[in-house]
Amino acid sequence: ASVREQHGHDESYHAGHEPDVVVFAQSTDHVSQIVKYCASKHIPIIPWGTGTGLEGTDKLGFTYFLLNCIFFHIGGVTAPKGGVCLNLSRMDKIISVNPEDFDCTVQAGVTRNALNTFIRDTGLQFPIDPGANASLGGMCATSASGTMAVKYGTMRENVMNLEVVLADGSIIKTSGLKGRSRKTSAGYNLTNLFVGQEGTLGIITEATLKLHATPEAVLAAVAPFKDFQSAVDATVAIMQSGLPVARIEFLDEKMVDACNRFSKLSLDVLPTLFLEFHGSNNNIEMQGQLAEETCKSFECVKFNYETETDKRADLWKARHNAIYAAQALRPGSKAYSTDVCVPISALPGMITFAKDALKRLNLLGPIVGHVGDGNFHVFLIIDPKNAEEVERVHEYSIALAKYV
Repeated sequence: ASVREQHGHDESYHAGHEPDVVVFAQSTDHVSQIVKYCASKHIPIIPWGTGTGLEGTDKLGFTYFLLNCIFFHIGGVTAPKGGVCLNLSRMDKIISVNPEDFDCTVQAGVTRNALNTFIRDTGLQFPIDPGANASLGGMCATSASGTMAVKYGTMRENVMNLEVVLADGSIIKTSGLKGRSRKTSAGYNLTNLFVGQEGTLGIITEATLKLHATPEAVLAAVAPFKDFQSAVDATVAIMQSGLPVARIEFLDEKMVDACNRFSKLSLDVLPTLFLEFHGSNNNIEMQGQLAEETCKSFECVKFNYETETDKRADLWKARHNAIYAAQALRPGSKAYSTDVCVPISALPGMITFAKDALKRLNLLGPIVGHVGDGNFHVFLIIDPKNAEEVERVHEYSIALAKYV
């Protein structure tokens, strides 16, 4: 019962339902056999990686659809009404690493931290970092992003081939049996089709991924601004200048305050940008200077550099723990995370609207985001048992969607 309960929810606000059965898959063939059996009995299947998803599935997504005589859950890992939860965490083999080709092939249950530890001595890294130590299969299935997407892209740009079990139990390779080429114009791009489909088209059991060189030097910076409009305008200017920033994250004053309390930081409680630059020692110094000049032209209060590895790690750990910091502002609450992405030029207006809507609906919602690619989150801190407050949260979500 405790195993089923564990698989009945993820890290998100949304409530799910315990699956009827949890099966720990051992191999692709094992997954195929399970799918064939479930297809013959019309039993729903929900793939599970590590259960670290923060956004879950909206109530509108709590449905199933029929595909080749088997039901797949539409989005997320929480079951709306039982079925089989297929846990892929034991499929954790790193099948191959090809340093000269900058790629690797892994089973779906390998986590991003495990992969980076394994390849550390090769001078390569897998830089997609959604925050949690998610499984790479889950990251493919959700097209995960992260703080370094502005430089390295999202999962969609970093997946070369997938092994997938389809609804009838058949097994395919989306880019062919040995699909490791960086370019193809031969037919449909099936790999892109399966990245982000959340288990609705099939179950990802193996992935071939791009790797990237570990930078020679890394420089981080913290830039507080007098108001959020200046911080967002500075972000737009930095991106339009072509400066090859590796990370550029926005935190509003409520989020900075939460991170100070939760992660024991001492940042100025102002709208703030966290930045990071990758390259050679000379190169990152120049990048930092250009970013500093741009930020100060938008009335940046100060521009502090972080060169020490431990201090940089503390900074990004605080950023990755932002949702837990936000929840701690109101003990006993839950965080309902929005996820909005707009063209960079539309970002200032979008965030202005988001903050105005928070005031109008009397909601607590610290804001944080990967603003380098126009993406941000509002962490709505609410009491799930307060029906009137939950209704205001839904009204807020609808307002954001309509504005976009």
